[in-house]
Amino acid sequence: MPLNVPGILVPFHLLINPRLVIPGLLEDIRQIDFAALKRAGYRGAVFDKDNCLTIPHKDTLVPELQESWQECREAFGEGNVLIVSNSAGTYLDAGGMQTESVTHHLGVPVLQHRAFKPAYSCITAVRTYFSSLRAPIADHELVIVGDRIFTDIVMANRMYSRRKRSVLGDPASPAVEKGTEQTVLGSQGPLAIWTTGVWQRESMLMRWLERQLVNSVEKWSTAPPGEPVDVRAFVKELPRVEPPKKSSRIWLDGLISLFRRA
Repeated sequence: MPLNVPGILVPFHLLINPRLVIPGLLEDIRQIDFAALKRAGYRGAVFDKDNCLTIPHKDTLVPELQESWQECREAFGEGNVLIVSNSAGTYLDAGGMQTESVTHHLGVPVLQHRAFKPAYSCITAVRTYFSSLRAPIADHELVIVGDRIFTDIVMANRMYSRRKRSVLGDPASPAVEKGTEQTVLGSQGPLAIWTTGVWQRESMLMRWLERQLVNSVEKWSTAPPGEPVDVRAFVKELPRVEPPKKSSRIWLDGLISLFRRA
């Protein structure tokens, strides 16, 4: 894999805006309530591929995610779910063969882009895709899901726009005269969701460093008004799976069963 220069430059951007790395945090996409997201006004979704939907360097969906992936596609509709990968759809994807394979196996389009996430040119390509739909989707109507902070989450948070807007003062506030216009700073952008579970161990040291960075930024920086978005309303419990029996226990159970038959 070649060097991801936009990703390498992220730490310098963090000196100016450290909260670029702050996500909503989940184990994997099975925890996402896609119907609740749709009801809240989100109309489209962007997903990373490796270790988010597939085993790294594979194009097929992780079997455990089949039901959730179907729920996602049904909630947002055809064409409103997009794969943005740093492998499929880039110049590394010679002849677009991986793009075709991923589209076939996952049933959604793959973004064609020249620069790796979280480059601004990649963000432009994402915006161009969603603005070209029959019913265009704005940044604040998107959910961006990925397993890496320096690519997926930083890309999502770079799409935030902070704008001044005028609103009428709150008549219930003693400090504000009724009907007075005030200028407040508001933010609009995608909902960034970080999936911390991995389907295959990969770059574990870097993942640990990313988690430490997120923890430090959350501890030492002050969140602007309205940020981060509370994702608890969009979270479901993960299905519980019984842990496999240890081999020694299996052997013991077999021995007890043998004596019982005797």
